[in-house]
Amino acid sequence: MSISNSPRVGFLQPLNNNLEEEVGQEESSIPKILLSKGLNVVGRNCIPVTDKRLSRKHLSINVASDGSSEVSVEGTNPVVLRTKGERKKLLSGEKWKIEDGDIIELIPGHYFFKYVASGGEQNEKLMSNKQKRCWDEESSYSKDRVRNKKRINGESELEPLAEQSKKKRFENDGKETDKSSEGVHQFNVPNSKLPSTFQLLRVQGLPAWANTNTVSINDVIQGNVILAILSNYMVDIDWLLSACPLLKKVPNVLVIHGESDGILEYMKRKKPASWILHKPPLPISFGTHHSKAMLLVYPQGVRVVVHTANLIHVDWNNKSQGLWMQDFPWKANNGASKGCGFESDLIDYLTMLKWPEFNVDLPALGSYSIKPSFFKKFDYTSAVVRLIASVPGYHSGSNLKKWGHMKLRTVLQECTFSEEFQKSPLVYQFSSLGSLDEKWMLEFASSMSAGVTRDKKPLGVGEPLIIWPTVEDVRNSLEGYAAGNAIPSPLKNVEKAFLKKYWAKWKANHSGRCRAMPHIKTFTRYNGQNLAWFLLTSANLSKAAWGALQKGNSQLMIRSYEDNGGLQKSSETKRMKLVTLNWQGDQTEVIQLPVPYELPPKPYSREDVPWSWDRHYAEKDVYGQVWPRQVKLYACQDS
Repeated sequence: MSISNSPRVGFLQPLNNNLEEEVGQEESSIPKILLSKGLNVVGRNCIPVTDKRLSRKHLSINVASDGSSEVSVEGTNPVVLRTKGERKKLLSGEKWKIEDGDIIELIPGHYFFKYVASGGEQNEKLMSNKQKRCWDEESSYSKDRVRNKKRINGESELEPLAEQSKKKRFENDGKETDKSSEGVHQFNVPNSKLPSTFQLLRVQGLPAWANTNTVSINDVIQGNVILAILSNYMVDIDWLLSACPLLKKVPNVLVIHGESDGILEYMKRKKPASWILHKPPLPISFGTHHSKAMLLVYPQGVRVVVHTANLIHVDWNNKSQGLWMQDFPWKANNGASKGCGFESDLIDYLTMLKWPEFNVDLPALGSYSIKPSFFKKFDYTSAVVRLIASVPGYHSGSNLKKWGHMKLRTVLQECTFSEEFQKSPLVYQFSSLGSLDEKWMLEFASSMSAGVTRDKKPLGVGEPLIIWPTVEDVRNSLEGYAAGNAIPSPLKNVEKAFLKKYWAKWKANHSGRCRAMPHIKTFTRYNGQNLAWFLLTSANLSKAAWGALQKGNSQLMIRSYEDNGGLQKSSETKRMKLVTLNWQGDQTEVIQLPVPYELPPKPYSREDVPWSWDRHYAEKDVYGQVWPRQVKLYACQDS
């Protein structure tokens, strides 16, 4: 930040999404910005974030000798000023006087700072109660939506997160009546249990409680990595290297991707010289390499990661995402010990990627040829999940049950479940909907419903619900309509008449993610807050991802590559019980999963409209934008 040599006359105090000063471990993540008399420039140089929407010279604050101050927007993005109970948007080049206690949003809805003038620290802690209530109502919603937020049945459709939390937690003269509103607080899993569950990715702009035990990319790619294989669909090379500078030091990196030729050429120019780029073959038209996984080799072993985020900024910062990972040691006797189901799952999938073999010298370990069989050198016997992958092709014979939904069916058929899951419902939650028909939906539900009870009775086909954001969810989300760019389903797929009975709301009060649109993909079978099994996956709901049976059910056709980490009871003897964060009980042998949405799902009302990205939406979003409009996803697109 550029400042004069004059004495300090005030500062900008960072606030959280509830317009409160941060307390606890995250309070120093964004520092207080000191101000001097004269011209002060605020931007990315003094705020430690990688968000390219924030210019290096984003705004200036001119503090006059009489103590008055004026802000001027220097960058291309608008700034929001909250003053005297009103919310004013300032465009590039506009100026406005500010007073002690005013709040500045450097990006609308993000990066809140309170202006504290000299002597202002002894004023009210943040603002008057009346002023705060007014700002809370306007904090993330357009004024027209606030005036009309009561639904026909009298229920509030979208309320500020802080108000939802207070209303659900404290009723009856202050007695706590519903602990579900901040259920993510309960997710405190010891490290030894983490492989049995998964974690949510951290989301910018949420209150601190909503990011309890969440992870960022630097929590995953850490330590002395000597070989990295990064598998994904979209890869923003500029963002990846800036967000995770450790990767620049990894001597051997293979990036398996699904990028188009134009982005690939850019990646080739920008990547470190030692990196290898590989796009797997796509033998069937309209397929993609959509898998999202990492294999990180260390001197001590390998870390296997299955996640749901593209390697781009918005996916790791603005959306509801999930991640499972587990570390496995090297086998004794150089890989001579027996394998297991997880190892077979992994090696079979890696073999189908057909990457070019390459040789590496691993410090203190020797020279190796990096091919799928290299990963047999690790001991996966401690794995408590199964990998269920999809690869393109026409699969028949012994391969019929090896991939896609038929692999899931086969794995579930080997599992024994409690009688409570007989005829219990299913949930499909994802971010892109393929072109479906009722015949395939029954085929898919049959695979999802496989398994038997302890007395060998089939569980029976469950009734599914599809959790899918509405137009209003997207419009009022943290990103506004821009979030809909990552929910890329056309109207022709979404508005098929037979789908109406499946739609259910994206409700995530307990995880604080109502406004963080889902890019996570999950499938589960549940009874109340108990889960028969849970699947975290890169696969959306489509025939291309899961496969469709052909030729009298003797052949499975799959178009795309997907990787899925399945979580279910490993054996009946261990009696591992899977539950949601809203589960209440005193049983010790339970594994809580941070399922971000609420179960049971709430079906759409007559007023709810499922999001489709190729419609025109004229009602403005929280940033005053309409849809469609261009959305920048790569750092190289920014000016």
